[in-house]
Amino acid sequence: MSTTEILFFFLSALALFSASMVLISKNPVHSVLWLVVTFFAISGHYILLNAQFLAIVNIIVYAGAIMVLFLFVIMLMNLNQQNEPQKNLWMKLAGVISGGCFLMVFVSLVRQALEIKTKVAMTTGGDIGLIKNLGRVLFSDYVVPFEITSVLFLSAMVGAIVMGKKD
Repeated sequence: MSTTEILFFFLSALALFSASMVLISKNPVHSVLWLVVTFFAISGHYILLNAQFLAIVNIIVYAGAIMVLFLFVIMLMNLNQQNEPQKNLWMKLAGVISGGCFLMVFVSLVRQALEIKTKVAMTTGGDIGLIKNLGRVLFSDYVVPFEITSVLFLSAMVGAIVMGKKD
């Protein structure tokens, strides 16, 4: 096994473990901290894929800014065990069904991964994750979704300001 494969398996195990700890943790602050570990593991995968720009953006935007917002909201809400509503049987059943659907989609994606890997290896070179290619695709093929996302973020920011404003 090469060093890249060992790093890949280590980062994969770390990402899966920390993502499961996000769900298992009872304390919401601990869940947020485990989510930060998950983001760092995903950034490690980006580096292995030669997408250093995406790795740095993932760390700065998600592990930095978004997690600070999550912590701020958690502290602002002051979550207690007494305030947490009890889930009934129908909610648990809906969770199991949606989890099963997610598992089916995940299994089908894993089955198709080999085909996609061979097609990408034949059509592209070694510069798949570089900033120049990312910018070209982002501002030519995906310019409308990019602009819609920026308007969505702007409206979310205005909504957060309005909700946080005292009367």
